[in-house]
Amino acid sequence: MYEILLFLGGFFAGIINVLAGGGSFLTLPILSLYGLTTSVANGTNRIGILLQNISATWNFIVKKEIKLADAFFLSIPTILGAVIGTSIVLSLPEELLKISIGIIFLAMSYFVLFSPKVWEEGRKVKANRWVSTIVFFLIGIYGGYIQAGVGFFLIYALTMLEGYNIKQANAIKIFLTLIFTVFSLILFSFKSKVELVPGLILGVGSFIGGYFGAYLNRRVNKNIIRYTVAGMMILSALNYIFVR
Repeated sequence: MYEILLFLGGFFAGIINVLAGGGSFLTLPILSLYGLTTSVANGTNRIGILLQNISATWNFIVKKEIKLADAFFLSIPTILGAVIGTSIVLSLPEELLKISIGIIFLAMSYFVLFSPKVWEEGRKVKANRWVSTIVFFLIGIYGGYIQAGVGFFLIYALTMLEGYNIKQANAIKIFLTLIFTVFSLILFSFKSKVELVPGLILGVGSFIGGYFGAYLNRRVNKNIIRYTVAGMMILSALNYIFVR
């Protein structure tokens, strides 16, 4: 029964993560129901993230929807941050971070809902490269630490700093998440924080869901994606602030 739940959770999380973000808020509780501790669930969840992003990234590359030169440049600070973030989460509690991120999500959801032009069309001028490097480094720290919701930060940075519209940002977000997840998963594995069997069941569902998510990303109306992002942000914020 739990195996079916893991597969279905991975499938829907794969779609959600590709279209917006926050799918880990679905999969982490399911992994806990399976009997994993919070830290092991956090590590095991990365298997699903990795597999869904492999399928989605391949789909985007085949369709030539990712500017690989820009994506590789942004991946460098993101990877460095993720290594630091993963190292931190393996040794520190996360309660204060959860509350602060929840507040940030609520604030960001306002701009997503009520300042749609930037999200739909992107900015005409890119930010300074040093600013982008610092921001993506910090996002990497967060992604390595807890993963859940990192897509929101990536989308926000890619639209506000890099000038991409929401659909372009989604594609590059998936690529960056794929790259830094490899390094985070290795560190979690070294600390024995990964359970292979539930991770692979979740991962197969996520792999299929990621493919469908990439397909839908090219066809779903931008407003639907925007409202999905905002809705997941608000739900995630409430989860961070109130769920213990």
